[in-house]
Amino acid sequence: MLHLPENLIDGYRNFMSGRYDDARDRYRMLAEQGQKPQTLVIACCDSRVAPEMIFDAGPGELFVVRNVANMVPPYEPDGQFHATSAALEFAVQALRVRDIIVMGHGRCGGIRAALDQSAAPLSPGDFIGKWMGLVAPAAEQVQTDTSISPSDRQTALERISIRNSIANLRTFPCVAELERRGKIQVHGTWFDISNGELWIMNPHSLEFELMQR
Repeated sequence: MLHLPENLIDGYRNFMSGRYDDARDRYRMLAEQGQKPQTLVIACCDSRVAPEMIFDAGPGELFVVRNVANMVPPYEPDGQFHATSAALEFAVQALRVRDIIVMGHGRCGGIRAALDQSAAPLSPGDFIGKWMGLVAPAAEQVQTDTSISPSDRQTALERISIRNSIANLRTFPCVAELERRGKIQVHGTWFDISNGELWIMNPHSLEFELMQR
C-alpha cells in the first residue's frame, strides 16, 4: 500500500505523463552521461522559492543547494559535518560549474528569526539559532541602524546576508583561485515572492538592481 500523500502521488503521475514524457530523451541522456550543470544555485529551503521554477530551468541545468536562509558558512576544514560546504566542493571541484549564484528572497523566515532576539528556540538543539548565528552580528547592526526603518530591516538583512555569503564563498581556496583566474563567477540575487521581481547584486557597488523583464 502506498503511503505518500495523495497530492504527491497525483503530482508524480502528472509529471510522468507531462514534463517527463516531453523530456524523456534528455532524462535518458542525463542518466547515461551524467550531469554537467554550468551553474550552482545556493538558495533557501523556503517552499515558495524554487530556483528551477524561477529560472525556468530544465533537468540537469542547475545544481541546487538549499538550506535555511540560503547561507554559506566560512571555510572550516575542522572534521565536522558540513553539508553546504560539501555540496559547494562537489559543484566546483567535480562538476566544474562556471557560475555560483547566492539567491536570497523576501519574507525569509530564517532572517526574520535572526532579527527577533526574543524568539525562543524551537527545540533543545536550537539548530536554527546556531545556524543563524552566521548573520547575528549583521542583525544586531541592522536593528540599531536608525537610517533603516523598522519595515525595511528584514529586506536590508536579507541582502546583507547575501553579501556575507558571497564573502564566505571566497574563503574557500578553490573558489577564490578559480575566480582569480576567471574560471568562475560569483553572483548575488534577491527574489521578491510577492511580485516576482528579481534583483541582481552589482559586483562593484554591491547594491541590488532590479532586473528588467
